[in-house]
Amino acid sequence: MREVPKLQGEKILVTGPAGQIAAPMCAYLAEHNDVWGIARFSVPGSRDEVEAMGVTTRVVDLAQADFGDLPQDFTYVLHLAAAIGQSPDYDESLRVNAEATGLLLTHCRSAKAALVMSTASVYKPDADPRHLYIETDPLGEAVLPSVPTYSISKIAEEAVARFCARSLGLPVTIARMNAAYSARGGLPAYHLDAIVAGKPVTVRHDPCPYSPIHQDDINEQVAAMLGAASVPATIVNWGGDDPVGPQDWCAEFAKLTGKPADLVVQTVPGSQIGNSLDNTKRMAITGPCRVRFPDGFRRLYEARYPNGVDGGIAGMSNPLA
Repeated sequence: MREVPKLQGEKILVTGPAGQIAAPMCAYLAEHNDVWGIARFSVPGSRDEVEAMGVTTRVVDLAQADFGDLPQDFTYVLHLAAAIGQSPDYDESLRVNAEATGLLLTHCRSAKAALVMSTASVYKPDADPRHLYIETDPLGEAVLPSVPTYSISKIAEEAVARFCARSLGLPVTIARMNAAYSARGGLPAYHLDAIVAGKPVTVRHDPCPYSPIHQDDINEQVAAMLGAASVPATIVNWGGDDPVGPQDWCAEFAKLTGKPADLVVQTVPGSQIGNSLDNTKRMAITGPCRVRFPDGFRRLYEARYPNGVDGGIAGMSNPLA
């Protein structure tokens, strides 16, 4: 069994600490480290939630680059915050996702290493839905109607992070995240919610495989990902070990919930019709994932609906309204 490296006694800065991936990661890291979190905390109660995990917080708007009294002596930086939204404002997305990354890494230039979270949506769409994207594949805009500026601004962010690694001498890992999921959210979780609500699940193609990765694996692999940081920057895919898609996990959810899965194919010209990854490089860094298909999706259902389909999402009074 491969030994899982852990971070202990470090001073770690996490951006976007109330986010889907970052919040559980903060809780995991705060058990043995001095974790700080910065964000606008615009959602009521989000700052209280993060501080309840034992995280020290500061209100920082990354787009404004005003770090106030935020220290500079962090040993590690986990930059997970991103502008993800329906606005077509490319200028704002570039300011938040690209410019702010450079300003943040400059502020924390004395760190041992930084991890910058990118996305598998930076890859130029391939005509084969089962193509396994590798880190050296061409980049290009992947059309995502719900987040129109995302892939372009994340490509720009990667370029800024690469520059910072070389200019500042700061070891950096750029991790291209795939379909992360947990009880807190993610594409599989939202498909589960749709099935529970009796609503159709819209997919871009059949088949449409991804490389979904459970939050527990993300948490356990973050130390190794930071350990792989380098100058020039290390670029690595971050996805799970099983190339499965909505057709696969929705079939599992149908078994678990006793409700039918109604999948509707809605073609989006210019989109990735498959988004599964070649994980060879990541495997060399982290070793294999521990949470595999279909067990991870059973765990997702049990955590998100601990009282069954009639009990609602855990912690939400009327989740499907």
